[in-house]
Amino acid sequence: MPTTPIISLKNVTFQYQNQSEPTLKNIDLQIKPGEKVLLTGPSGSGKSTLGNLLNGVIPEEFPGELSGQLMINGKNLAELDLTALSFEVGTVLQDPDAQFVALTVAEDIAFALENDNRFVDELHQRVQQWAEILQMPDLLQQKPQELSGGQKQRVALAGVLIDDEPILLLDEPLANLDPAAGQGSMELLDRLAQERGLTVIVIDHRIEEALHVPFDRIVVLKDGQFIANDSPTHVLQSDVLLSNGLREPLYVTALKDAGVDVSGLDHLDKLADIILTPDDKSKLINWQQRLPRVQVKEDPVPLLNGNGLTFGYPGQRMIFENFNFSINAGEMVALVGQNGTGKTTLINLITGFLQPQSGHLTLGDRSLDSLSVKERAEKIGYVLQDPNQMISKTMVFDEVVLGLQLRGISQEEQEQRAKRILQVTGLYPFRNWPISALSFGQKKRVTIAAVLVLQPQVLILDEPTAGQDLAHYAKMMDFLRKMNRQLDVTVLMVTHDMNLMMSYADRTLVLDGGRLLANSKPAEVLTDPALVQQAHLSQLSLQKLADKVGIADAITFAEKFSAYERGKHDARRV
Repeated sequence: MPTTPIISLKNVTFQYQNQSEPTLKNIDLQIKPGEKVLLTGPSGSGKSTLGNLLNGVIPEEFPGELSGQLMINGKNLAELDLTALSFEVGTVLQDPDAQFVALTVAEDIAFALENDNRFVDELHQRVQQWAEILQMPDLLQQKPQELSGGQKQRVALAGVLIDDEPILLLDEPLANLDPAAGQGSMELLDRLAQERGLTVIVIDHRIEEALHVPFDRIVVLKDGQFIANDSPTHVLQSDVLLSNGLREPLYVTALKDAGVDVSGLDHLDKLADIILTPDDKSKLINWQQRLPRVQVKEDPVPLLNGNGLTFGYPGQRMIFENFNFSINAGEMVALVGQNGTGKTTLINLITGFLQPQSGHLTLGDRSLDSLSVKERAEKIGYVLQDPNQMISKTMVFDEVVLGLQLRGISQEEQEQRAKRILQVTGLYPFRNWPISALSFGQKKRVTIAAVLVLQPQVLILDEPTAGQDLAHYAKMMDFLRKMNRQLDVTVLMVTHDMNLMMSYADRTLVLDGGRLLANSKPAEVLTDPALVQQAHLSQLSLQKLADKVGIADAITFAEKFSAYERGKHDARRV
């Protein structure tokens, strides 16, 4: 007997009030109770709009013209206000901090029940119950803002699920988590879905990371319409992801490029379950042997140095004690490690937002110790993880040229520099848009553009590609690499993205508890299982593929494949 969909959209179209064209066009979608659906698509495809439609934020908070029929758990959206819909769809935002409303974890989890006027005994019992389910009973008296990224996400989940909503919607749940925490988050989500019969919709660009657990379907949006709605294996067997600016799992790309016929491979979304024939293995081995080796930079010259740095926040344990690091001129360096290990603190010491208790920082032969934040900013550009903390103008173009205006750059040069950077970052079509109308990923590109336009000597980026699809990710990172190589701009990237680290970094600094755990080439880091586990990283699927087919040198294979991928991106732009 057919199951009635818990979510049903029929011929749904939505156009924002101030836009000339619809963002969603004639959408048809049915999701059954208990299904897990991964919703993805290139930036600007309408993913966030669809998510906001499902949880009632549209048209309640963002007015516009809505047509078609949308049923949630048997109820017509047109008959539900935002409060009523919140009992059907629980939403966990990309940034959990934006969701916190209380001073302690316990109070935040209880907030929804307090609004429902539940008895105190029930509040205590339900809060304790969900703290146990989400494995955080020891966190109840802590402040939500002081937790790690993974812990914050669990608090947000508890605050939503405590009201027993049957549908859970997560917007970019992997964006701000270290790899190990991201895997743990997906495993927790999978367990909750199975144990409690939840219908789960995950909106994310990071397809390989999301597929760490099984999904029933992948739904792909482009230009407000569905271009794929099928099982993960069928979607991965096609070229719909790469051809529309999305990254498929790296092992799938490697198999396809080696000439393996993936149309006959079952369970393509789970590498461990794929059965490769001897001919398939031979194709992959021969293909990787033909890939050119990666050129190594010679004669590094230290540029940005920290010597004997000691720092701790008042009333807390020391984060760094006699800490040393060195970044060479012209390098692209990845700074990695689990949430809360000191990466952002180190960046704030470099930029001058924090001052060490002891130790020294130098840029070339110049000491940074006595320089103010503004003086350091003349040579060191910094792009924050949260774009909303950097934006001060209303319109995109005005934000990008603001730094040039403050430095007295001529109007003509402002326009020339801004046009080039806006084109490189894919923002030129949006140059006259209000920033409030952009997605999180688009806002991120605005802040990067506003720093790049100043042509800094050192560029520090905190999670530069969070929320970006592959097309914009590759275009932006290739531009940074080109700027790094041709203009000798040194780049330091704080990232949880192992693919970014492998593809673009010359060297990796691995932090763990304020200590420098490793200072090595990215492939050497990611092929060291003990190091990966200790630093809360994750091995590339390329290494697992190499082991599966019998490629002995996984380090060289990963390096050669990453260089090959960059070459493909460059060729597409010629």
